[in-house]
Parts: sequence; C-alpha cells; structure tokens
Amino acid sequence: MEIVKNELKPKATVSGSYRYGWQQLWKYFLYFFLIMVIVGLFESPVSVVQKSEDDNGGIMVLLHIFVAAYSLLFLPVIKYGGDLLYLRGIRNGKVDISELFDGFKKNYLSIILANLLTFAIIGIGFVFLIIPGIIFACRLVFVPYLVMDKNMEPVAAVEKSWAMTRGYGWKIFGMGLLAILLFIAGLLCFIVGVIIAIIWVHAAFASMYYAIDLEEQRRLSETESQEVF
Repeated sequence: MEIVKNELKPKATVSGSYRYGWQQLWKYFLYFFLIMVIVGLFESPVSVVQKSEDDNGGIMVLLHIFVAAYSLLFLPVIKYGGDLLYLRGIRNGKVDISELFDGFKKNYLSIILANLLTFAIIGIGFVFLIIPGIIFACRLVFVPYLVMDKNMEPVAAVEKSWAMTRGYGWKIFGMGLLAILLFIAGLLCFIVGVIIAIIWVHAAFASMYYAIDLEEQRRLSETESQEVF
C-alpha cells in the first residue's frame, strides 16, 4: 500500500498511540483485517458454547470441558500470534499471516503458561474489590508482546511488563476506557464500525508497547554511551 507522507512517530501517550495506530491501520488494513477475521473465527466456538441455552446437561458439561481446554491450550496461541502480527505492522515490518500459528512450533509452553499466569493474577486482583484486578490488567498488558517479540519466559514477561508499564498505568487505563467508547461508537455504525474499532484498538496497544520499547532502547543506548566516555 502507498506510504503516507509526513508520517507520525509512535508516542507513549493515549492520543499518540491511537493516532499512530490509526495511521498504521490504513497502511496495513488488509493484513490487520485478515488477522482480525482469523482470530475471530477461532474465538467463535467459545462464544457459541457460552451463549448456548441447551438444557441437555451431559452434553453441555462435555462442551464446557472442551471449551475450557480449548481456551487454555489452543486459543492463546492464536491470540498471541495476532498480537505479534499487529506489532509487526506497527513497526512497518513484514506481516506474514502464517506466523499467526508459529506459537505451536516455537514457544508454545511459554504462551500457555504466560496466559495462565496473567489470567490468574488478574483474576485474583478482581476478587479483591475489583480495583487491584484493573491495576494488574493494565500493568500486565504487554505480556503477550514480550513473550512473542522478546521470546521471554512467562515469569520474566510478567516482571518485564510490570516494569515497562511503571508510570504508564493511567495512560493504559485511559486507552482501555477509550477502547470501550470506540466499540460503542462502532456498534452505532453497525458491522463496519465494529471492525474498524477492533483493529484500531489492537493497533493502538501495539503502538504503546512499541513507543515504550523504543524509549527503553534509547535510554539504554545513552547509558552505554556515557559509560564509554
């Protein structure tokens, strides 16, 4: 696709992340749209079973067991792969749709355990008056990127996400609130609006990670330069 002139640079702010995400959304729209469709298809079995009102107890128990196993052992790989491909587009890199499934071959165990650990920490936080759960959700939002982008182990990814988001918690929370508003606006615009909203939100969060990661690399480079002199 044609590159936009006077391109924006990623900034670790709410507006900066959404603006840069919007720019990259249109540069990689067909790729992002395909990622959204594929991930949505793999998420659909979970939604169908959860919304089912079948009274056949035995069958429903088996279905719920299947969905639990599917949600824990299969779906995270697809979602983490989707996050990596969004990040590739945000970085103006090559987006190879086949990499959506690379987690099954490369770092499967790290993905499953990182997803389980993150889910458990956030779940425990919500048990304690909800507020800690929101804090944990904001501070651990970068775990999928770290596992896929940096090949980190689960515990290391959780610790690194906590460190990376220090000082950015309110901004990430603001991004989440804005995401809700975008989804509502998307619903008012029917199917097209929802599609744009979903892609935009994913692109914005990948932009925030990218911006903070760039800042860390710059600080590290400056520190190394000072040590040399």
